[in-house]
Amino acid sequence: MLEKKKLNRLNELARKSKVEPLTETELVEQQALRNEYLENFRKGFRDQLDHIHLVDKDWQ
Repeated sequence: MLEKKKLNRLNELARKSKVEPLTETELVEQQALRNEYLENFRKGFRDQLDHIHLVDKDWQ
């Protein structure tokens, strides 16, 4: 999971981008935070999928 501070910053940049254009530095920061967020999300999702076990009572 992304640190609360980083997640807040990502949300702050997203809100700001709706009102005014972001600076080049802010765009780079936003992309880095998005990449980190997505990497963590995918890892967590993959971990969930790896621990799913299907049980079929009729299958033998």
